[in-house]
Amino acid sequence: MTITAWELLIYAGALAILFLTPGPVWVALTARTLAGGFHAAWPLALGVVVGDILWPFLAILGVTWVVSVFAGFMIALRWVACVIFLAMGIMIIRNASKTIATDSRLTLPGTWAGFAAGVAVILGNPKAILFYMGVLPGFFDLTALTWPDVAAIATLSAIVPLLGNLLMALFIDKARQLMTSPRALRRTNLTAGSLLIFVGLVIPFV
Repeated sequence: MTITAWELLIYAGALAILFLTPGPVWVALTARTLAGGFHAAWPLALGVVVGDILWPFLAILGVTWVVSVFAGFMIALRWVACVIFLAMGIMIIRNASKTIATDSRLTLPGTWAGFAAGVAVILGNPKAILFYMGVLPGFFDLTALTWPDVAAIATLSAIVPLLGNLLMALFIDKARQLMTSPRALRRTNLTAGSLLIFVGLVIPFV
């Protein structure tokens, strides 16, 4: 490896700061956890890992060229994310008064769809794009990296946000369990559905 443990530690700190900066992933994770608890949130967190591994690889392999060639594909991904979150938000609002335990529709579209939503939101997340494509080259000399270096960077890029997202989902789930009244449940579901619709509407324009 050409990079040092200190460089990796500094990079991990930057990733932690990136996680602490609110963005589309935060909104999506909060909405899914409020709607379906930790069980509904962890697939999205795993989906985010895909982007957190992909973006560093693209930056290292020459992301400027990749983005210029596949610009249309990136726009398509944003519209996919838009449709997913609009559908999820509308579904939650339509079932806002129903208990989460007895109405499985509030946790739809399920594990795979939750994973796909995580992939979509991270690939369409301008914060992640700007970080990995603009800031990553400032941490390392990308032209001198070896494959072990690349693996270490990709691993950190996946683990740090994943741990943060899972801890955040657990915290929100614990708070959610305290809200047992029908009024609080309805208010929570309306908020969650509105947040998902908001993400769906904003993604195409960021």
